[in-house]
Amino acid sequence: MPDSAPLSTRPVIRQLPPDAVNRIAAGEVIERPAAAIKELVENALDAGAQSVRVMIESGGLKRLIVEDDGCGMSGTDMTLALQRHATSKLVPGADGRIDLLNIHTMGFRGEALPSIASVSRMTLTSRAAGEDAAEMFVEAGRIEGPKPAAFAGTGLTGTRIEVRDLFHATPARLKFMKSERSETLAITDALKRLAMARADVGFALESNGRNIFRYAAHPDTEDGRLQRLGAIMGREFRENALAVDAEREGVRLSGFAGLPTLNRGNAQRQYLFVNGRPVKDRMLNGVIRAAYQDFLARDRHPMAALFVDLDPEYVDVNVHPAKTEVRFRDAGNVRGLIIGALRHTLAAAGHRASTTVAAAALGKAQAEPLQADVFRRSTLWSEPQTSSRAPGNSFAAPPAPDYEGAIPSSPVQDPSAQETDAYPSARMEADPGLPAQDYPLGVARAQLHETYVVAQTQDGIVIVDQHAAHERLVYEDMKRQMAVGGVKRQALLIPDIVELTEDEASRVLERSEELRELGLEIEAFGAGAICVRATPALFGEMDVAGLIQDLADDFAEYDAGLALKERFEEVMGNMACRGSVRAGRRLNAEEMNALLRQMESTPHSGQCNHGRPTYVELKLADIERLFGRR
Repeated sequence: MPDSAPLSTRPVIRQLPPDAVNRIAAGEVIERPAAAIKELVENALDAGAQSVRVMIESGGLKRLIVEDDGCGMSGTDMTLALQRHATSKLVPGADGRIDLLNIHTMGFRGEALPSIASVSRMTLTSRAAGEDAAEMFVEAGRIEGPKPAAFAGTGLTGTRIEVRDLFHATPARLKFMKSERSETLAITDALKRLAMARADVGFALESNGRNIFRYAAHPDTEDGRLQRLGAIMGREFRENALAVDAEREGVRLSGFAGLPTLNRGNAQRQYLFVNGRPVKDRMLNGVIRAAYQDFLARDRHPMAALFVDLDPEYVDVNVHPAKTEVRFRDAGNVRGLIIGALRHTLAAAGHRASTTVAAAALGKAQAEPLQADVFRRSTLWSEPQTSSRAPGNSFAAPPAPDYEGAIPSSPVQDPSAQETDAYPSARMEADPGLPAQDYPLGVARAQLHETYVVAQTQDGIVIVDQHAAHERLVYEDMKRQMAVGGVKRQALLIPDIVELTEDEASRVLERSEELRELGLEIEAFGAGAICVRATPALFGEMDVAGLIQDLADDFAEYDAGLALKERFEEVMGNMACRGSVRAGRRLNAEEMNALLRQMESTPHSGQCNHGRPTYVELKLADIERLFGRR
């Protein structure tokens, strides 16, 4: 401000009183009941709790309680814990300094308890080993206690925190709260994320006296983690999850990723945990999209729960007051590890498709009751009619098959020829040299509607969509050929000049060597402009400017070029689709079995290039249940 300004107009710098400081901190850390519960539960986990119980009323605004069986606190500890920036989780080093990048606990700021207490009525009860239970009461910053109390927690030691009338000291904040249902859902989501991170701890949530969920503790093993993830993400995920385990340059990745055929319409079922902390990282959606881009349509998203563990000094958890975001020192290494590990895991799954495909098929089969009018429309009890595929009598049987190919041949003209064997295809034997039990996808028995191959396995049947399956096989073969020979480029007769901002052009040009490997040859052309001299020959004519802009956007958002790869693979996928065995083409037995064997030996053959299943497997037990045999 100019020196000539009157003194009366100069702003006065004041030291804020403690209650105002606490309420400001509460606004940053405790923006809703779910955030308060997250902070309190994280404290419980840091205290060594093996069981955490949360109870809420009116979405946590009227009342919330967090009980744990951790180490507990003495009265002196509780008094200190209610002061701002007092914590047991940051220990000074030999030089007396505290390293804020060496964080090994869930919480560390020392703001949660005083922040919550500053905007509510809090009762804090705790008992430590060898100590009597103590209780403190806080209302809008006013503290009473500690005083002796009876402790009725979940263990011999532990802590019970009851918060009433959250935000009563800041009524303006209440205007921004959502409905009770929305707040309850937010609490449920926050607590489930913490439960996913700690399968070895039991969690329970009650709302208005009603049990929402109760998760028992599991061993701290891969199977124990999958059991907890299955309880939260669903049985379908547990049955169709692939274990992920990889390490690179000091970073370890573990967890589970769903098969491509188990997908959703949004990315809400993708979870990332860093050193046991649930975080929301914008990089996650990008890297998972890149890893699954071969297998899913753009509007479909896989399910995954991934755990990244690394030295705390290589990740900054102090980015956000609520500790929901992190910053990696070497984000490229973490991104590459996740993409590589997911692709390796998916490749190792081979031709496997999710069990949800068979479950959906069985559900459809059981959907309609077998009523008389259904039977009347069947081939066994048909109304007199004239058909191009059968004579006009009321007991028309299917045409006799061509035994050589297990495919129905042309319609039979003589009804008497059908009387000796009404359903010969149902008893057709496979080549004796191909026992069904020796092959995961069995041995071909028939082709239906010139589209679906039916195979018999050791304990069931497999139905293959011949076009979708061959499309994937051709696509994988094309990728292998491209990997060996590289991507051929076509030089542009007149180079294209693409105008971008200087930042966008710089980001794209930094990756010019990578883009060259994919067939895109670029160079700088002044400030903010790129000269494109060659494009992938496979693309033919294309919108060069649009592709470069997409690349610039991808580099800005994900720091990874996805557009070119996706477009390149989309073109290959389209070519594979056009060159594959089409529906309506008759296959002989040798061709059908060759298709099955190739599927078994080709990665990702359980789904086509768009994430649809290539086959459905029905177990004999499921079929028997359909017919009431079980």
